[in-house]
Amino acid sequence: MSDGALTVLDGNHLRAIDLSLPEAEVNLTGAQVLDLADSKASSSLFGLSLPQSLKSSALKRISLQDDDVFRLKELDREQALKVITDYITAIADELKDDPLVISVLDGYTLRLFLEDEDDFAMLAENLFTDLDVEDTGKINKNEIRNALVHMGVEMGVPPISEFPPLSDILKKHEADGEEELGQAQFAELLQPVLQELSEALAKNHFVFIQNIKIVNGSKLRKLLADEKQLNIIVEKILADGSGNAERIRSFLEKTGTELGLPPSEANEAVALLYDAVFADLEEAGEDKFGNLVKQILEKFAEQLEASPVFHDI
Repeated sequence: MSDGALTVLDGNHLRAIDLSLPEAEVNLTGAQVLDLADSKASSSLFGLSLPQSLKSSALKRISLQDDDVFRLKELDREQALKVITDYITAIADELKDDPLVISVLDGYTLRLFLEDEDDFAMLAENLFTDLDVEDTGKINKNEIRNALVHMGVEMGVPPISEFPPLSDILKKHEADGEEELGQAQFAELLQPVLQELSEALAKNHFVFIQNIKIVNGSKLRKLLADEKQLNIIVEKILADGSGNAERIRSFLEKTGTELGLPPSEANEAVALLYDAVFADLEEAGEDKFGNLVKQILEKFAEQLEASPVFHDI
């Protein structure tokens, strides 16, 4: 995977995971079983540390209370294997319903800058200019930290607080000093810092979750399978005014995110999605209004399954 490229985690990476237990013929506590499952899942997801919300939702799916009683409980191998299997399957199902978008920094982008003298010179000049807010031609040595923040994950630099080797690199180069640097001196300091950072990332990739939401119709399909909930939606639309396609569109544009639709104002793709779904719809009488709502939501679900919508959170 290219440095910084977007990768969608939709649960498929976990479907073929090795669920075998350690060879030792000993019972495991609930805590050890969950830790083992988390470790196996993380390894299959590029080393991503699983978000607590994802783990909690997965445990809720299998009605397992992650409390002191369970954590201290001893499980035999059969029980432990069942918990691991059910838990990882639940994580995969959660990701299917609500995929994560991640990027992996492995130093590739930084190496591209460092290998091209002109690119690096331009990068150093732009960073120096941004940091020299008073236009004195000098900045403090400790501004190197802000330079790295300016670059950010888009340019291959992980957050300093989340990647400890970067703090060590800055310490090694005494980058917290108050000494003033000109542009050439700044570039001379930046180069080895980025070089060592790229090497550290090549050995220890940094995985992070992008602030991107994927809407793939999964939540909508669950609604369509629940006749009681579907009828409640129909009643809400009717209570909001006359029951026609225009009214349905207005209702969905305002409240559709609760049903599993992307925000209507998210981007042009969503506007095109709405136009495609509501094209050539026939009006329905009140007696057939429920069928019209269902037909519209089914079209949304089909379109989103075929072409999921990505939008910024």
